[in-house]
Amino acid sequence: MIIPENAPNLEDLMTVAEASRWATEYIKKNVTPSNITYLVQYGRVRKHGIGSVTKVSRMELIEYYQSYLGNRELSWKSELGDHINWALSFDYLKEADTTKHVHRLHPYKGKFIPQLVEYFLDCHTDEFKQDVYFRPGDTILDPFCGSGTTLVQANESGLNAIGVDVSEFNVLIANAKIMPHDLVELQRHFLEITRTLKTHLCDSPVPKFDQRLTAELATFNNTYFPSHEFKYKVRQKLIDQDTYGQDKAEKFLLRYYQLINLHRINIWQDKADTFLDKWYLFPVRQEINLVQAYVNGIENFAVRQAIQVVLSRTVRTCRATTHADLATLIDPVTSTYYCAKHGKVCKPLFSMLSWWERYAQDTLQRLAQFHKLRTKTDQVSLVGDGRNLPLFDALKQQKPEFAERIAKRKIQGVFSSPPYVGLIDYHEQHAYAYELFGFPRQDEKEIGAMFRGQSKSAKEDYAQGIADVLSNSKQFLADDYHVFLVANDKHGLYPSIAERAGMAIVNQFHRPVLNRTEKDKAAYSETIFHLREK
Repeated sequence: MIIPENAPNLEDLMTVAEASRWATEYIKKNVTPSNITYLVQYGRVRKHGIGSVTKVSRMELIEYYQSYLGNRELSWKSELGDHINWALSFDYLKEADTTKHVHRLHPYKGKFIPQLVEYFLDCHTDEFKQDVYFRPGDTILDPFCGSGTTLVQANESGLNAIGVDVSEFNVLIANAKIMPHDLVELQRHFLEITRTLKTHLCDSPVPKFDQRLTAELATFNNTYFPSHEFKYKVRQKLIDQDTYGQDKAEKFLLRYYQLINLHRINIWQDKADTFLDKWYLFPVRQEINLVQAYVNGIENFAVRQAIQVVLSRTVRTCRATTHADLATLIDPVTSTYYCAKHGKVCKPLFSMLSWWERYAQDTLQRLAQFHKLRTKTDQVSLVGDGRNLPLFDALKQQKPEFAERIAKRKIQGVFSSPPYVGLIDYHEQHAYAYELFGFPRQDEKEIGAMFRGQSKSAKEDYAQGIADVLSNSKQFLADDYHVFLVANDKHGLYPSIAERAGMAIVNQFHRPVLNRTEKDKAAYSETIFHLREK
């Protein structure tokens, strides 16, 4: 037998159980067998051994714990505790993985990554994942559906799924992701809308103005913000970035208004009574109205919903704000300004055409990618309040055959991420969409609404609200149900929530959240609570 040069010494090999005990002693922190199998599964260390017995190399484990990834794991466990399940960190993923196919059709704050849902919904066993909670063909409920991550992953996993959300706009996004689409018909409408926008711009002075403004800004920025030299001086504190940038932005402002007058551009809307009045320049608002009128005339329901999602995504990007303030609007921006994000003078958007084209093409590609993964299962998102929604009756109106099957077998489980207490304003983040599509706002029905804060009474209302949703859901669940709730329970509310709903927390999975979009990059974790009938 020929032994490979890099083969480990047989005395160096350990079983997974042996490796967990050895590693616990080596790093002076608890290392479970699942931690070791995670390292094998995702290529941190190699699998050795014959047949079904997995063995790992002691030297490869030492190399891992001394590496950047290993040090990162140890560092986070030092801050968050040894109970952290690093296998649920999904540290091997890139952004393209966590935003795969339809998961990035539209921005949405507060959603979990699809791989977390996939981990718990997966119906298959292997040596790395022994616990399986659902079988192919089961049905999952997400009573806080949001943008539909659970529904999409249920489809991939061969499970049926029902989502519920008080927001009609959230339900629009979720259903646009999961429903089948005629991509040829969808592309035809995309092209027609693009042609309509281009025809509109042919009769407008905006393109020539924007082209000239862009050219003159480029020359100005090359003069005053030569990228490498400017950034070097900022780092060396030879230049105060804000003072210098504001001074140069004001220097260019006169030329900006000269170009507006020269090209006879109307930038400002006549009023600021609504979101669309306040946060969009007049040329962009004209284009929004043009596309919206077209969308209203589309008879095909699925096509209309998909195009509404693209329009909403485009409108969100084209708000009159700075590049640094897209997530949290501060003041409308109607002129050129110093952009700290890009280290130069930037301009607002005067047309939505380029973003429309980009998002339309991106949507087609993502829908096509998901189409190849689709299973023959049923998913639907329903508008309603999970505390009192008559689920089967509501489902009958949307999908009667699906409702009939569910009434017989019931629902096998819940996977959801409830809102946090007073943290995110779920309606306000898409205020433009409610106005654009005429959807009623249901802010007062949000559990844990941001405007209620985090007072003692707000926490009590939150706990009772989540418990009421679970209690209402129970009447539709099978007797042996599994409920998984993803939360950062810093207020310690979930034991009480489970008790009020007549459920028991049978397990808790603590995961580090590595890739956060917030500016605060401190070590952060969340818990997946596993609940069953008490």
